[in-house]
This record gives sequence, structure tokens and C-alpha cells, in this order.
Amino acid sequence: MKFATSVLPFIAAASASCLHGTSLLPRSADGTVDINPFNYTNTGGPLNWYGLDKENSACSKGKRQSPIVIETDDIDYVNTNSLRFNVPKADEAKFENLGSGLEVVLTNGTLVTKDNSYKLAQFHFHTPSEHRINDEYFPMEAHFVFENAALAGAAAVVGFVFELSQFGYSTPLFDSVFAHIDDIATPGTYTKTGPLDFSGLTAHLHSHGIYYYNGSLTTPPCSEGVAWYLSTEPLPLNVQSYNAVKHVLKFNARYTQNALGQDNLLEVAAKKLN
Repeated sequence: MKFATSVLPFIAAASASCLHGTSLLPRSADGTVDINPFNYTNTGGPLNWYGLDKENSACSKGKRQSPIVIETDDIDYVNTNSLRFNVPKADEAKFENLGSGLEVVLTNGTLVTKDNSYKLAQFHFHTPSEHRINDEYFPMEAHFVFENAALAGAAAVVGFVFELSQFGYSTPLFDSVFAHIDDIATPGTYTKTGPLDFSGLTAHLHSHGIYYYNGSLTTPPCSEGVAWYLSTEPLPLNVQSYNAVKHVLKFNARYTQNALGQDNLLEVAAKKLN
């Protein structure tokens, strides 16, 4: 396998307020959160995200869009020693149902790469996975979204896919999060998690290979220039947790995009129709 020897600066077109797609919407003081204006169904879905807001033009015209199909013989890898993922233990965090997804708001983590450093903004979940690996999809995927405000909204995402456990085991961190999922079954609500310990997740990331590519946000505005780091090894997830998450989250995965640098699939389809 080949290793990326350098990491280019990542300059996203999005402002800090739309960098996360879901994390920095206004929060009301009465225990509710605003529901995102996009979703994954009918005219609210990925085929029409540009139609919802012209600021989402990259969703339909960008040439380095995420997610992608990762071909393990072709993708770049980073040396695990060149990536420092650090999220300290937290006593609690805000766990939100934004309609389009489930998100944990947490800002005490950092990601340091060869060229940049980022601050954690939130992490969220997709069912099924958004990325496919050698064309295989997975039941769920988690994205840890980092930003560097000093670099005009530059973003990086650390991703993990999940595989159902044959032995009923899950990563303890996500057991702690998903234990509260029934409290936010209704879109527009939030609750607080209990203590969160990220040490097991950090050890998992640094003890396996890490795919790397430069892509985009997978939610509107689909801004490009996002550095993606995905663990090569799936995390275990028990069936009970998966069913509980799927029951609330339902379906929220953007379809895989064209090969990096190629025309946006929506533009290709539009040309064929015309």
C-alpha cells in the first residue's frame, strides 16, 4: 500500500457556520433544537439539495464530492504516527436529533496532522454507511468533524464504519451514547449523555491503517477541501444498539459520488437527459 507523504492545506468554501452541515444551527433555550432543512427523502433528499438552497451548488456541481467508494489498492494511506486524534473524557455531552441525523456536540477534542491542527465540533452517525470499501457498505458510520477557523473554515473528518458483532459486543463509547437514544426519538429534541470515554476509540484508530483522501462534506452545502481520514478496521456494534439507532435514525446516507476529479454525477445525468 502507498502512504501519503504530505497533506495539502484544506480550504473549504463553507463558512464556519455551515462547515458542519448540522452542528451550528441556532439552539433554543427550551430544550429543543432546530430541524435541518434537508433530509434524505423525495425533494428534500440529495438529488435536490441544490434546489433547496443555491448555496448548495457544490452538491450538484462539485468534482471532489464525498462519500466515495474506497478502493483499497488505489486509495492513499497516512502513517498513523503522523495523525494525532485526541478527545479527552467528558462528563456529559449534548445528544441531538436534528431530523436529518443524530449528533453529539463536543468541542474538547483535537486533530493534529502533518500540516494542520483542528478542533472537534461534533460527531454524528449515518445509517447505512456513506462510504463503501471495495464496493461493500456497512450498517453504520460515525463522523468526527473537526475545523480550523484560522484557515478560512478548513475542515477534517475522522470516520469509522461499524460491523455487527458476532458476539454481542460494542465499543463502550457508543454504548454510552446510544443508551440515551430513546430520549431523542422525536426530531428536534436533545438530551445529555452520561460520561464519555474515548480512549478505546483512539487506540483503535492508531492501531490500524487509515485511508486518506481530499473530498467534501456529505451534507449541504457539500463544501469541498475537506480532509478525510477513515479507519481501515470496522468497529463492532451489537444488534440491539444497531436496531435502536436505525429505528430513530432510519436512513440518512448520501449516495456515493463519482470518482474524485470526475464530473458530478448529477451533471452527467442532466446532460444525458438533455
